[in-house]
Amino acid sequence: MLKTQKDKKLENYLSTNNKTKKKKNIIVGLSGGVDSSLSAALLVERGWNVEGLTLWLMKGQGSCCSEGLVDAAGLCEDLGINHKIIDSREIFEREVIKKTTESYEKGFTPLPCSMCNKNVKFEEMLNYAINKKDFTHIATGHYARIKKSTYAEKLDCKSLVFKDFLLLRGADQNKDQSYFLYSISQEVLSRLKFPLGEMKKEETRKEALRLGLRTAQKPESQDLCLVEHYGSMQKFIDKHIEPKEGEIVHVNGKVLGNHNGIQHFTIGQRKGLGIAWPDPLYVKSLDRVKNIVYVADKSDLLNKEAIISKVNWVSIEEPKQEIEVEAQIRYRSHPVKGTLIPLKNLDNPKTFKLIFDESQNSVTPGQAAVFYKGEILLGGGLIN
Repeated sequence: MLKTQKDKKLENYLSTNNKTKKKKNIIVGLSGGVDSSLSAALLVERGWNVEGLTLWLMKGQGSCCSEGLVDAAGLCEDLGINHKIIDSREIFEREVIKKTTESYEKGFTPLPCSMCNKNVKFEEMLNYAINKKDFTHIATGHYARIKKSTYAEKLDCKSLVFKDFLLLRGADQNKDQSYFLYSISQEVLSRLKFPLGEMKKEETRKEALRLGLRTAQKPESQDLCLVEHYGSMQKFIDKHIEPKEGEIVHVNGKVLGNHNGIQHFTIGQRKGLGIAWPDPLYVKSLDRVKNIVYVADKSDLLNKEAIISKVNWVSIEEPKQEIEVEAQIRYRSHPVKGTLIPLKNLDNPKTFKLIFDESQNSVTPGQAAVFYKGEILLGGGLIN
């Protein structure tokens, strides 16, 4: 059988790099997308002994589902590496689907990707690597970076005590995914590699084409895996939460209309309210007990402070006094300056008050507030 140009490219670089005498062993998380595929290929090229690992999270379409399993298996065959599939549907149901549902029912807007990274993906990968014993590291296709603590010496941060490993933003600021990684531990960081951390997204495609990867031109996923699987977040909510009719009320007390469940709304939402008013109105708050959606003018959505709970300190030891941070309160928002103050709350430890230098619009309960010092991610928690 004649070999294609793609086959020849893969064969050439594999044969060249397989001559390395001593290799380090690494488990690479494969979703079936171009980013994770290139991560595996680059590590093979750099002399690592690579094994692909795919977590089966759901059955159906999408990179985390059946379609992704097939592409990941095919890639491993092309690269000449082993591929393992772990059935993680039960833990994904418990740690992501159930907790996402509960969060919506409470009137929050959850962040499923962070739940999955903390409680499913990295935990499953690390446990698998540890059980294999001879595998020392794990890797993913995230756009983020890891540095040793000495990297922070150039910063004027005498009040901060840095841990051994630091989590940094990806070099591509437009693609940076560190926001979703605020909940991972030092144990994970000490073993974790991000092969794409220093790359721009456009470089990823070029490198994948250079290596002739079968996923090089695969369209990039634009949505959460839950959206890919169910078709939309609305359909996910409808499947898991029963409708419950309530009122939409202006903050001045006037009833403007009805809704079929607070789970369909988020703070700052303007479209799809189904109400009439002379000026644009936005969702200001959700009352779970009374089942009321409160709306107001945009100026009423400004907040000077927020309470942040379940804070995980990734790169520094937990501060015992107030510190200055740059806080990012949504994935696509720009970081803003603020002061973080520890609160002594025995019922809810690891709770802090975040005071913004300038009032912020639509601070949304359930989303993450992630704290940075320059490009170093210090830690993060959930907005109450």
